[in-house]
Amino acid sequence: MSSKDGVGGGGGDEAPPEQLALIRESVRRSRAPRAKPRTWRGAALAGELPVARVLVDKGVLHLDRYFDYAVPEELDEQAQPGVRVRVRFGAGRGRVREGRREGGGLIDGFIVERRAESDYSGPLAALAQVVSPEPVLGAELLRLARAVADRYAGSLADVLQLAVPPRSARAERRPSPEPLPPPQAPDAGSWARYENGGAYLEALASGGAPRAVWNALPGPLWSEEIARAVAATLASGRGALVVVPDGRAAARVDGALTALLGEGRHALLTADSGPEKRYAQWLAVRRGSVRAVVGTRAAMFAPVRDLGLVAVWDDGDDSHSEPHAPQPHARDVLLLRATLDRCAFLLGGFGCTVEAAQLVENGWARPLVAGREQVRRAAPLVRTVGDEDLARDEAARAARLPTLAWQAAREGLRHGPVLVQVPRRGYTPRMACAHCRAPARCRHCSGPLEGQDGGVLRCGWCGRDESAWHCPECGGFRLRAQVVGARRTAEELGRAFPAVPVRTSGREHLLDTVPGTPALVVSTPGAEPVAEGGYAAALLLDGWAMLVRPDLRAGEDALRRWMAAGALVRPQGEGGTVVVVAEPTLRPVQALVRWDPVGHAVRELAERAELGFPPVSRMAAVSGPPAAVTEFLTAVEMPSDAEVLGPVPVPPAPPGRPRRAGAPPPGEHWERALVRVPPGSGAALASALKTAQAARMARGSGEPVRVRIDPPDIG
Repeated sequence: MSSKDGVGGGGGDEAPPEQLALIRESVRRSRAPRAKPRTWRGAALAGELPVARVLVDKGVLHLDRYFDYAVPEELDEQAQPGVRVRVRFGAGRGRVREGRREGGGLIDGFIVERRAESDYSGPLAALAQVVSPEPVLGAELLRLARAVADRYAGSLADVLQLAVPPRSARAERRPSPEPLPPPQAPDAGSWARYENGGAYLEALASGGAPRAVWNALPGPLWSEEIARAVAATLASGRGALVVVPDGRAAARVDGALTALLGEGRHALLTADSGPEKRYAQWLAVRRGSVRAVVGTRAAMFAPVRDLGLVAVWDDGDDSHSEPHAPQPHARDVLLLRATLDRCAFLLGGFGCTVEAAQLVENGWARPLVAGREQVRRAAPLVRTVGDEDLARDEAARAARLPTLAWQAAREGLRHGPVLVQVPRRGYTPRMACAHCRAPARCRHCSGPLEGQDGGVLRCGWCGRDESAWHCPECGGFRLRAQVVGARRTAEELGRAFPAVPVRTSGREHLLDTVPGTPALVVSTPGAEPVAEGGYAAALLLDGWAMLVRPDLRAGEDALRRWMAAGALVRPQGEGGTVVVVAEPTLRPVQALVRWDPVGHAVRELAERAELGFPPVSRMAAVSGPPAAVTEFLTAVEMPSDAEVLGPVPVPPAPPGRPRRAGAPPPGEHWERALVRVPPGSGAALASALKTAQAARMARGSGEPVRVRIDPPDIG
């Protein structure tokens, strides 16, 4: 090795003088006295507003409040309201050094306020770290989260877990695009088919806040109509938020908005985007770069600037109900946002829930519907196959496909694809009158009657046995339990139509679209793909499998799923036909034949009001081990007008199936009680249950008790 390549006069193990000097300088600097980053012992505090009020990420009710922390001077600039921080939590009063509380575990939190002094008279712990200077929790979002927590008897930290997505440092480092100027107000387009449809868009474009329940006409134009409502809101200089039940619906609205307004005016917030991309889109909304949002359930908390419109599509879909605590429903969260922000509201769908009908009945929203002549032009022809038809039908007994359905499928396959809707397997039957099919209900609380071992009838709500039941509709004494959905439907159809391809769409394999060529498309409810040009016909098999579920919403949900499938079929004028295999005298079937979901919801609401069912009343479910439930109900200071139904045993999850939210763990036996209050007492009930649950957690009671406000499955 030459001297030019060597170290120069020394051995190979000796470091050059320049490197040694650099090491000595680094060591000297590291020995300089410096405050520890976790305790900030001895560090100076911020000159102004030295106290930060922090919401710690502890989702327990007895800690559902703010905590004060000292702000070190070094963190003064970054520790602004809305940023993520890490703090020490759980230190005792005795662990104080140099006027600063120390110890405890590091947990995450948000700064909600900077203050000049603390309400707490003792020494404060210092902020340990500002995770990011990006403010993610604004005053509007904090106010909404608090309102949701109070309504559902939950903690603010749990709501913010749902509202603020996980951080991505790379997404925060990227700047968001510059906001685009407001677009021109769109024309009415297909909204002209509805009575007052054009006036609704004009009100949005002029800065108004109209509130409407929209019964959409069948066909593919619903996504374009939502896009026009969003465009009209953006034209007024305000923001818009649209929540849909799944990614497929979000993609359709996304495509309609892009076609109408172009790229860059809206954000798509779905789980399919991935955490980093979704957080980047969320930040663009938070920073005001994008004024419109389309997304699934989690998007209900999107921090849209100057919110002018909130819209929810198909509010009866189960996907709108959040499974994580405190389990809010997207419709109710958007109702809160419309009230708090005084913005427009749009609830749309092919069907109509009783909650939507109640909004119209009490005057909070106006109906947005089409005239009957317009409905007849857009809807397919609906034909029914009842029990008497099946009894006389030899083909139905042999192949479980009624002759009328077989003829409709054969005729439809000459012109395009045919949709076959089969109920999901596993629906549990409930008891009904064997003569008139009226649901069997308890004489004491009107809860559903369920068959027990030995032929005993028992109420699923209050637990009372019923030994002398008779039908109040027809006077009959015989009961029946209907069968569940069909098996091997695709194989049977393949044998009936051997020359036609059979496609399936369900949880395991979900189809988004199918071509307009002849084919049989077998789908479970909610998984129906869109056919190019629409389906020529649709067969809705085993209607009773959905109608007999032990659920107050069984009829409403069956009608909603049938109409969603029927809306994919061509209009009657183009030969579109729907065949439903269900008793034609039943109310949901009659509503489908008339294509009148609003009338069905109005009558359902009137019956629930008479019986004291939700949504006219407010309900809460309390579930857990029997002794714990009894102890909890005793400790709750209920409103004076509260009524406790039960408790009754909670059926365990069937073997091999996932455990539902609120179901007992495997091997445990739980009970559930329902607490019912009249209108106006819902807030008092939620507050009482939250207070009792917080006291129970503070005592450290071992056995869990779960509280859910407005449970979707009360029987």
